[in-house]
Amino acid sequence: MSTFESRKKSRELNEKLIKFALISAAAISILTTFGILFSILFEAIEFFKLRSFWYFITGTTWSPGVIGSQFGALPIFAGTFVITVIALGVAIPIGLGSAIYMSEYAGPKVRDYLKPILEILAGIPTVVYGFFAAITVAPLVVKTAEFIGLEATFNSALASGIVMGIMIIPVISSLSDDVIRSVPDSQRKAAFALGMTHGETIKNIVLPSAMPGIISASLLGLSKALGETMIVVMAAGLRPNLSWNPLEDMTTVTVTIVNSLVGDFEFNSPETLSAFALGLILFIVTLILNMISLSLIRKFKEKYKVNTLWLEEKNKNKTIIHFMIQH
Repeated sequence: MSTFESRKKSRELNEKLIKFALISAAAISILTTFGILFSILFEAIEFFKLRSFWYFITGTTWSPGVIGSQFGALPIFAGTFVITVIALGVAIPIGLGSAIYMSEYAGPKVRDYLKPILEILAGIPTVVYGFFAAITVAPLVVKTAEFIGLEATFNSALASGIVMGIMIIPVISSLSDDVIRSVPDSQRKAAFALGMTHGETIKNIVLPSAMPGIISASLLGLSKALGETMIVVMAAGLRPNLSWNPLEDMTTVTVTIVNSLVGDFEFNSPETLSAFALGLILFIVTLILNMISLSLIRKFKEKYKVNTLWLEEKNKNKTIIHFMIQH
């Protein structure tokens, strides 16, 4: 066998090994997702054999561990919704504003300093955010409410939502910055040629073009907020409370899951199995949000792929016309 043939066989073997390793990695990721789903699903089915599914999603009383225990999860879903909406109300304006500044106004040196500092927030442990919410933000919320004549508890949804919003700012800011910077400069130059100011160009050209990516970044931040536990435990309390008042204490799905699993009940009891039912609902909601986010990102990429091809074809035609004029 010649040296060339032996090298060829060696390269083909290496290619097969690399392909097998990549397929295995992809299969492990997919199987892990299905493993998580089925491990939750089977236990959730056991819970719904013991308790009504309809009351679970519409009931207004959550009282496990007492005589005649009830598992109406509506107060838990309401608390999750209120705290998440507050978090997004904090994170989206600040995150999007910082992304616009870094991508459209800041110089290269300023951007090189600001973006790493902003992304440091993503590396802070959530328990530290919980301390910040309980010790600093919660008393500030109480004093501010008293100043304007309102009553607030120290374990309020508002304090928890504010700190949770600060936590997800880097997610929204970093992704929105990348999306805004990927908008073709030709669109900005065309807007300037039509007499638009920089602010008008951002408002009427850049942001509408980047909107699918910005929405997907916000949905990813929403998914992260839905899964947060420590901040809610330390700042919002543990009481299921069906209320839309952000100054009251309330809890979320993830906190209730933790409480259900760390109790002294048997594993096959409704009190413990309720954690899997809540986990299943949370898994489905998060999966839907991620699918919507990925779909929007895909549409954004397809849109600008078409625009890029069109611009390349237009520039090519301009070059041909220019060549014909010269000759």
